[in-house]
Amino acid sequence: MDRGAPTRRAWLGLVAGAAGALAAPRLARAQARRAAQVGVLLYGTPVGDTQLAGLRHGLRELGYVEGDSLALELRSAAGRPERLRDLAADLARLRPDVIVALGSEAAPFARQASSAVPVVIVTSADPVEAGLVASLTRPGGHVTGVTFTTADIGGKRLQLLREAMPRLTRVAVLWNPDHPDGEFRDTQTTGRALGLSVQSVEARGAEDFDGALEEAVRDKAEALIVVSSRLMTLQQERIMGLAGRYRMMVAGGWGPWAEAGALLAYGADLDLIVRRAANLVDRILRGTRPADLPVEQPTRFRLIVNLRTARTFGLAVPQALLVRADKVIK
Repeated sequence: MDRGAPTRRAWLGLVAGAAGALAAPRLARAQARRAAQVGVLLYGTPVGDTQLAGLRHGLRELGYVEGDSLALELRSAAGRPERLRDLAADLARLRPDVIVALGSEAAPFARQASSAVPVVIVTSADPVEAGLVASLTRPGGHVTGVTFTTADIGGKRLQLLREAMPRLTRVAVLWNPDHPDGEFRDTQTTGRALGLSVQSVEARGAEDFDGALEEAVRDKAEALIVVSSRLMTLQQERIMGLAGRYRMMVAGGWGPWAEAGALLAYGADLDLIVRRAANLVDRILRGTRPADLPVEQPTRFRLIVNLRTARTFGLAVPQALLVRADKVIK
């Protein structure tokens, strides 16, 4: 036998080894291409939720491609809160890598659905006051995320409104007591410091808005501050219509309130903070525990002033306020 020639067994081993060597990179690439499974729980609808668009944009910036490296599972309550529990449970049964809850109404149900699935919340409520996390810096458990609110945002909005309306003496605050945040309390505190009368008008559902605005009018409120939440955003057209009927100036928080006719809007830069939520999703997908990711608060705020509305009411907005605005609607 020619000892320089490989035996049949050795030859087969060489062939198998070569095939394995060629197959291994393909297998590794196939494994690497496994799409990240991200569930998204929506209070509103996919079409109407600008934060969903922001989340998708943020994930694209981080290199995730839907249909390739990213699979989104959407569950939409279409503004019906009674559906959120079942939708959250449905997402949890899929065992995604992470669930994103868009809205303070959706967040508790995503948290309760499963302790095994990490949750990233995007909320305008106070996550600690809502019982979603132990603290902002050390959330603990399986939940982290971003919040649009800060301790002094309500007071700052009232200060800006007073600057725009120097003769303002009475203001009503439209808010949802079931939405846990401190904006109304902060507005009250700042109102006392400014010598303003601050009136609470409450709305827990769509059926409450007519009565709330009528109450504000009876108490001779000169302006209305809307504490933003998903409820308020979904009912924005109705709120603005009622305020227009009663000739009442409006100041809004996050969301397109000034574009809808409010005198001004002051709140977190939503695009930036939702992109921060996408970053948290990415870090969880890479192996970081939610408990080790602090809940992020806004660091950039946007002031928008609507001069068209001001002219309609015969109001001259001080130039000092206009130069500080991020956007002036003319």
